[in-house]
Amino acid sequence: MSPNRFPSSMALNRRGFLALGSAATAAAALAACTKSSPSPSALVQPDSDPVRAAEAARRAANARVHQVALRAAPTTVDLGGVQVQTWTYDGVLPGKEIRIKRGEVMQADLTNALPAPTTIHWHGIALRNDMDGVPGMTQPAIAANGTFRYEFTAPDAGTYFFHPHVGVQLDRGLYAPLIVEDPADGHDYDLEAVVVLDDWLDGVNGRDPDKQLQLLKDKGMAGMGMGGMNQGGMPGMNMGSQSMSMPTDPNAPLGGDAGDIKDYPYYLINGRIGSDPATFDGKPGQRLRLRIINAASDTAFRVAVGGHRLRVTHTDGYPVQPITTSSLLIGMGERYDAIIELGDGVFPFVAAAEGKTGQAFALIRTGGGTPPPVDVRPTELSVAPLNAGRLSVADSARLPQRSPDKTLDVSLGADNSKYIWTIDGKAYPDHAPLDVSAGQRIRLRFVNHTMMFHPMHLHGHTFQLVTAAGTGPRKDTTIVAPMQTVEVDVDTANPGQWMLHCHNAYHGEAGMMTVFSYVR
Repeated sequence: MSPNRFPSSMALNRRGFLALGSAATAAAALAACTKSSPSPSALVQPDSDPVRAAEAARRAANARVHQVALRAAPTTVDLGGVQVQTWTYDGVLPGKEIRIKRGEVMQADLTNALPAPTTIHWHGIALRNDMDGVPGMTQPAIAANGTFRYEFTAPDAGTYFFHPHVGVQLDRGLYAPLIVEDPADGHDYDLEAVVVLDDWLDGVNGRDPDKQLQLLKDKGMAGMGMGGMNQGGMPGMNMGSQSMSMPTDPNAPLGGDAGDIKDYPYYLINGRIGSDPATFDGKPGQRLRLRIINAASDTAFRVAVGGHRLRVTHTDGYPVQPITTSSLLIGMGERYDAIIELGDGVFPFVAAAEGKTGQAFALIRTGGGTPPPVDVRPTELSVAPLNAGRLSVADSARLPQRSPDKTLDVSLGADNSKYIWTIDGKAYPDHAPLDVSAGQRIRLRFVNHTMMFHPMHLHGHTFQLVTAAGTGPRKDTTIVAPMQTVEVDVDTANPGQWMLHCHNAYHGEAGMMTVFSYVR
């Protein structure tokens, strides 16, 4: 079997298991196809002519091929004086940065040396569907000691990353930056730094993500307080006319419950704890472009640089009208680019765990001086953080003006007792797919009926946040705050079967997933 193909028996039917459960669950889901479901022949399969045609349209005849080899394996890593056993790519945390140019072809050979199946999802890339890394949907899971070749064109410049799409493997060390460069970049900054944020528990005091998930299931929603409970919201109810309304208190933009795991032992920047921090070097007066990636599983961060202001230029890879802020809120799976003009000295880069206790800490050094203490709280963090609802898309990234062909409600809910998170009242793999056709403008209306925020991520596409002015930013991951509604517009220009899910790894694994499904 070619590493880029899968047998016809793997073709997705209407309840094909997507990503985050076991093979046994997948088989049960496949057997449960109902008579009311469209037949498999009605679906645009990942390995189909429309998918190949879309890839051919993206790829120039002379496109350069960028080849990399990746090895996922158990590893001992040093977090900065703390040794932990975890899983990584090529023995380092984060994995080695991959940097290519827009329009180039990525060819990545993954060897799985883990004791479990795995895949790679190329987060944020509008790639070909059969390379999206969702086992049972776009490819078979890569078995232990197995290999797989990912090959796709990277059509859009931006800050991206990659990680597995199996279970809660993301909450180990399996993630790395993927930077797609634009040849026009560089005119407004002098140097850049890639900053990867994470919450960490793997290998600490006998903990690991699988045990953590089981603990959450054992406790159920009752053991978490009110965070997951539906507060009287019924699927489809109108939660207000504003598509991007936020909680009343701008200083608590995620409400009173900002995560299911309140006791992460560490928060990391580029794989380091604050007592032995990552350091970014520059010179006074230089303009530093920060590419900030939130690879955490359960934690949003409020980011600030002591003594500096952030000029935000991009979100999720796409340019925005630049806006200057003291602090920035970044949810799981989101990426933001910001430029700072460097002062003279040693400055703290702080990512405070929003709604939790603790922070990630790094240093920016341009000269001499004593580093600030690891627990420093820059005054910039006391200001209400910038969020996507305050951004405006750059003209070059704006979707063409067009009325939606279809509006699809995506109701976010939870079981009142068990640790189950739902979309449209169903916990994956029991799901109600969102059927679309190529060439449509689709409005997705995320309605959050829970007291927990959800960073909702759509594979293979970007969308534009719907605002009254029609100038919302282009993104692939957006925070939906508790009891709020967010609307986004997406153009169906990348055929296949695509996951739509909460990027809290534990919420996704507990059911908050569905399929953005192209049908003929």
